[in-house]
Amino acid sequence: MPKIIILPGDGIGAEIVPPAVAVIKAVAQKHKYQFEFEEALIGGAAYDQTGHPLPPATIDLCKNSEAVLLGAVGGDKWDNLPVHLRPEVGALLPLRKALGLYANLRPVQVFSVLADASTLKPAVVAGLDLLIVRELTGGLYFGEKKKEAIDGGYRVVDTLVYTTPEIDRVAKLAFELASKRGGKLMSVDKANVLESSRHWRERFISLAKEYPAVALSHMYVDNCAMQLVRDPQQFDVMVTENMFGDILSDLAAQLTGSIGMLPSASIGGQVSLYEPIHGSAPDIAGQDLANPLATILSAAMMLRLSFNLETAAKTIEQAVAAVLADGYRTGDIMQAGRQQVGTKEMGELVLARL
Repeated sequence: MPKIIILPGDGIGAEIVPPAVAVIKAVAQKHKYQFEFEEALIGGAAYDQTGHPLPPATIDLCKNSEAVLLGAVGGDKWDNLPVHLRPEVGALLPLRKALGLYANLRPVQVFSVLADASTLKPAVVAGLDLLIVRELTGGLYFGEKKKEAIDGGYRVVDTLVYTTPEIDRVAKLAFELASKRGGKLMSVDKANVLESSRHWRERFISLAKEYPAVALSHMYVDNCAMQLVRDPQQFDVMVTENMFGDILSDLAAQLTGSIGMLPSASIGGQVSLYEPIHGSAPDIAGQDLANPLATILSAAMMLRLSFNLETAAKTIEQAVAAVLADGYRTGDIMQAGRQQVGTKEMGELVLARL
């Protein structure tokens, strides 16, 4: 029986993951599938119990599963720990590395009923459907770091490193994804300044010959940030390096009205990881305020990508769309004339639509 590892983590993670698990169980029963679930520790919660944000037992469980569903990690409580023990650094990055998850897929879709929930004009975002592919295990986040004393203070160094194979594998994935969508691929870099970006661009131009049906174009990251809020409809699939992707995908989240609406999948190894792109939001944790829809939509991505259950995934997505069409909203996407509900009730509403 396929095993799914559940990692609630910290903050609102304990609130948003249970509704998603309930939805998986319900849709599995509806479509006559069976899954085994096991919960494990990660992040600050793991540190408090074991002294490390990513216990070896958690890594072993994840490696011996078919998929992992993660809530969120981190919070002010653990900000003063040594860097390697902070949940964001000591848990997420090494887990991605351990599972070989070199690409993060972040779909940015605007439900028609939420077009006026965005801070941008509805005409700009209505019907938006783009996919951001972020390289996940290279770049500044994984390069050598130094802090050394000098006269007058310190000298700090973060090293941005990419190899040709690291670039090629995410490039090929992005080309393949673009070929299954609108046939347009935008590679985002800073090739006018960075040597790593120049090599990134060279590799994409070289590999484009293998994908004649995909139209490849290039854009500097600063211009891309502007274009995302000026005319996001011009993009189909966007691919970029680790830090640029981290920033641009959060910017793109606001196009949907709330970061609480965006799911994600981290893929590349034998086991894939699914999580909402928002953080642990400790300021609202435990108050039944968090939006569980990004986590529920991450569960739909899991069924589609890890288990090839397209019908089940669509069932979940249609249930979410139906709840929104009925006028229910969590606080982050609340609109005039709609009915505000909490985390638990939103999950129950999606279950009811299944």
